[in-house]
Amino acid sequence: MHWLTGLALFLATVIGMEGVAYVAHRWVMHGPGWFLHESHHRARTGRFEANDLYAVIFAIPSILLILGGVDLGWGEWAIWVGAGIAAYGAIYFGFHDVIVHKRLAHRYVPRSAYMKRIVQAHRLHHAVETKAGTVSFGFLWAPPAEELKAELKRRERAGVRAPAGR
Repeated sequence: MHWLTGLALFLATVIGMEGVAYVAHRWVMHGPGWFLHESHHRARTGRFEANDLYAVIFAIPSILLILGGVDLGWGEWAIWVGAGIAAYGAIYFGFHDVIVHKRLAHRYVPRSAYMKRIVQAHRLHHAVETKAGTVSFGFLWAPPAEELKAELKRRERAGVRAPAGR
């Protein structure tokens, strides 16, 4: 396979993973997988939470594809796709765990309109503590905050946590 074809496959995989992540977040994590994800909508009491197991679960296809492409003769396409899944995972970790949830100390302050929008959308998602009633399930794309706030208001703020100190 030509490296440009591989690169295109890699980039398409990274972009496509946003759709996979959206579906997994909305219908798996906020569905039958809530028993793990619920920990992520509560205050963390230690360094890790049950939701962290999703990182392991979602890494398995990437590992298998890279292994299949390198050692099992599946073809170079598998390496590029596996690497694209891994790259999305790294982007997700950097955005979600580091920037939004500050699981690693930093001084970064979102300044661009895109970063402000995506961080605010994710914080609005976490305003809801329950399995249902959440808004904004994407990680790299989100509707404007005004739309998300209007949707929470339309739902009569069902499941929205009380402000701290009340």
